[in-house]
Amino acid sequence: MPSIFNPKLLDRHNLRLGGALLIVYLVWGTTYFALDVAMQSLPPVLMNGARFVLAGVLMLAIARWQGQAWPTAAQWRASALIGGLMAFAAMALIVQAQKAGIGSGLMATVVTTMPMWLALWTRWGGERVPVTSWIGLALGAAGALVLALEGDFSTTLLGTLCAFGAPLAWSIGSYASRRLALPAPAMASGAQWLLGGLFGLAAGGLWEPSARTVDWHAVSAASGLAWLYLVVMGTMVTLNAYLWLLKNSSAAVAGSYSFVNPLVALCVGVWLAGETLTGWVFVAMPLILLALALILYGRAALALLRTWLPQEQSPTGAP
Repeated sequence: MPSIFNPKLLDRHNLRLGGALLIVYLVWGTTYFALDVAMQSLPPVLMNGARFVLAGVLMLAIARWQGQAWPTAAQWRASALIGGLMAFAAMALIVQAQKAGIGSGLMATVVTTMPMWLALWTRWGGERVPVTSWIGLALGAAGALVLALEGDFSTTLLGTLCAFGAPLAWSIGSYASRRLALPAPAMASGAQWLLGGLFGLAAGGLWEPSARTVDWHAVSAASGLAWLYLVVMGTMVTLNAYLWLLKNSSAAVAGSYSFVNPLVALCVGVWLAGETLTGWVFVAMPLILLALALILYGRAALALLRTWLPQEQSPTGAP
């Protein structure tokens, strides 16, 4: 039995791994709804930039309170690259894809390519990716595609380019965070978020028309609370958990959230927004669960299967 589910084999690492996965699966699944609420009265690019700036400042303060040293010049540069790709570029491209007319169903499906990109960079970087993980990633993407059949698959050329660019930017930033020299975790997170958020504020101020004309008195309480939820839970808690997974698990495990989140988001929509389920969810769920089983436990299952298979009998042992 896999150690995450076997109390006799649990250790501190597996507990942290299970907890981090649960946080990333559940919380980022709820942020789809929170983003919709926040964007009702806040400019998207500016809102995301401010979200990461505040989270970055708070995390840097926590890091200094813990006694962590400021990043070196090289670590600031690495943090600027990672934050620019993940906190700024990926988020801004998703917003632009939606503005350019890409449908929600296609956007949800395209995002599931992220762990495949990440696994590809990992393989090119010399790390081995088990065949069971590749199969699991493909099944997870298929499950997300089935789940997205309820959505809108309309698209434009610009929307498609932005949509595919978002998971590509996120995957490159994720891989860079596994490979580049960074300061202690809290300091690294704070530096990445602060710099990525500043890029977002600059881009919003320069190129987002609604950011220059926003009426702050017209921002609703619901949008403000959703934004705070994104800062605390969506960024400070969950992004930290994801960054920890990138350093302490395989690329496939860390990226598996991308096809679990749409399933969680659908459940949140049913619960909070009164959406209705169709039969597609009952087709998609087994595919996604099988994908998770292969990614998390595929290698262990194969090793166990080999122990059950009959061994070839040596010639000397023949009757």
